[in-house]
Amino acid sequence: MNASPKLEPMDESSLTDLLEKLPALRKEIQKTIVGQDAVVEQLLTAFLAGGHCLLEGVPGLAKTLLIRTLAESVDLDFRRIQFTPDLMPTDILGTEVLEEDHTTGKRFLKFNRGPIFGNVILADEINRTPPKTQSALLEAMQEGEVSYGGETFPLDKPFFVLATQNPIEQAGTYQLPEAQLDRFLLLVKIGYPDESEEYQILSQTTGNRVADTRAVLDRDHILQLQVLVREVSISDELTGYVNRLVRATRPETSDIDFVKQWVRWGAGPRAGQSMILTAKARAILSGRLAVGLEDIKETAYPVLRHRILVNFKAEAERINSDAVTDEILAKVVGPQSPLK
Repeated sequence: MNASPKLEPMDESSLTDLLEKLPALRKEIQKTIVGQDAVVEQLLTAFLAGGHCLLEGVPGLAKTLLIRTLAESVDLDFRRIQFTPDLMPTDILGTEVLEEDHTTGKRFLKFNRGPIFGNVILADEINRTPPKTQSALLEAMQEGEVSYGGETFPLDKPFFVLATQNPIEQAGTYQLPEAQLDRFLLLVKIGYPDESEEYQILSQTTGNRVADTRAVLDRDHILQLQVLVREVSISDELTGYVNRLVRATRPETSDIDFVKQWVRWGAGPRAGQSMILTAKARAILSGRLAVGLEDIKETAYPVLRHRILVNFKAEAERINSDAVTDEILAKVVGPQSPLK
């Protein structure tokens, strides 16, 4: 997991001003996005933590609008890539083209950058493209750079990828392998709006009114926040709690019968790193500089959702990874701490 870039330390006044911009950022997104408060918080959490998200939901739930609105509210370059079965790695990363220097007449190869060279990338329906193209995207996500023709081209920071996949239409799709799913900081599930939210959506989106999204944060603000996230304090007791939670997901080391019965593979060490980082980012979003127990419990689900693999028996009984996380949080005792 790549660390955030280092920036100059802020004084207390600058820090306060920066933290006060976060509620305004949420409010700006909510001008366009109706409901989905938990989804918005999880996306912002991953963004501030410097990771990437996999968003799972049926069509028509404003996934594209959500990520575009996020990009506009932080004044960053937004790119959308529609994944299809014939999409090639060069369609994402870029390719070399032959050009001619008009002054000398000499020809040379020039690398034309692909759509991956943006700040906020929507990888729409990532499971519609073959593994070769999926791997090209995931390698760029992990390394923060693109290699082509013996040269390395660094990606601009901040760099945030939101990949989407449709959970109900699986014909002709290429599922991401578990090892590649682990590259995503969070797996976020987006569901249908409730009745009042859906009424509001119908009212707001069928007329001439268009929400005007203004930029609340800029590139430097985001980079400062990503540095600040890693400086948020977490107690040894809470770190130990995260360690116990992750180890409890593994059938070979867990004392929980539910895990031994229903889980095939548990989460690796990256899950613990992700849980702590996202808990720190959630604390920042709440205006705090210390992680609380509730931060860890709330981030446990999107962190573990794609890292716990249930067995065939569990799938037959419709027991998923969220049910396993429920049981683990109920059985693993947290620190007796006044932190909330």
